[in-house]
Amino acid sequence: MSTDKYVVLRTRNIVVPTLDNIGTLGRASASELAPQSIEINEADLTAKERSNLRRDPRVRAIAPPMPMKLVSPMEASDVDASTLSSSTWGVQAVRATESPFDGSGITVAVLDTGIDPNHPAFQTVELLRRNFTSEGEDDQNGHGTHCAGTIFGQDINGKRIGIARNIKRALIGKVLGNGGGSSATIAQAIQWAVNEGAHVVSMSLGIDFPGFVEWLINEKGLNVNPATSIALEAYRANINLFTELSNFVRAQGSFADGTVIVAASGNESVRPQYEIAVAPPAAGTGIIAVGALGETPNGLDVASFSNNQVDVSAPGVGIISAVPGGGLGSKSGTSMATPHVAGVAALWAQRQLDMAGRVESNTLLAQLIASGTTVPLAPNVEEEDVGTGLVQSPVN
Repeated sequence: MSTDKYVVLRTRNIVVPTLDNIGTLGRASASELAPQSIEINEADLTAKERSNLRRDPRVRAIAPPMPMKLVSPMEASDVDASTLSSSTWGVQAVRATESPFDGSGITVAVLDTGIDPNHPAFQTVELLRRNFTSEGEDDQNGHGTHCAGTIFGQDINGKRIGIARNIKRALIGKVLGNGGGSSATIAQAIQWAVNEGAHVVSMSLGIDFPGFVEWLINEKGLNVNPATSIALEAYRANINLFTELSNFVRAQGSFADGTVIVAASGNESVRPQYEIAVAPPAAGTGIIAVGALGETPNGLDVASFSNNQVDVSAPGVGIISAVPGGGLGSKSGTSMATPHVAGVAALWAQRQLDMAGRVESNTLLAQLIASGTTVPLAPNVEEEDVGTGLVQSPVN
């Protein structure tokens, strides 16, 4: 009997109503009724086993693993730090320079290509690293280092690159190597980050749909039509996987410090010719999908590559941040917009922690999305391209 590999997400330690306990269920405490943990496993399953799992009330999602890739920058170049103003334009645009908050007490997770731990931008930060790839632990690409620098990087030669620059603890999950990664790995890394106490999870990556179709054609011997159909079903199942995972993360935020997940919308659009909708994991309900903005004479406008149907937007063109080896570099992409939103989320999380003593995920998500403003945007931008607008840091 043939089997195929699947990712299975299931809850554990939940109270299921039965004839024996239904009389006492109403008196159970909230902690007794809440899912205590989840399992995310890969397994080779037959069709019958998949059918049985779908009838199991503990199983929340079953999806074939799909290839993941970086939301690769559209352009990149080295930067001479001496030529910079006191703060990058992105840090200023989200009003981090005006905020009394700096990320104190907040833990952020960056799920990407790893980090250069020796970069001076990270010397005051405790980096808890986990390698989900078969490569070395350090950042061989530079993508993860750049994203981390925007979120919590320290000043370089008096130049501010980081939004939440007093974060003292960061979780660095290396989930993408030279060969990319998979949706199974990303789901497991999210679980790891939440279990390690991340208040904010930042992901500048997306599903490689064309790559999966090509794999089905080359490795499974399928024609393009059935390969595309199978890939679409896998795509739908993976959206559900990330939605269910996000739902669990938010539910946990009602009982302990909460977590918000921020993800890049993708760079597949070619405006004005055509626009592409946001891809998973950002397409999952409850995950904040981020679009990219660039500076123009008429105000901030949607970047030509930025996908639509986003929740919020942030600076994503000509973003200067850390690069491996100790220097700075400029990159453009929704990958660069995402860490701006993650950094701003860390500031809002600190505000909530200071005021309420804890971080509640649904409140944090609502505050972050509500912070968006269209005031600095160019005329005639469409809501589906920018969401609520440019995210703003708390200023009081």
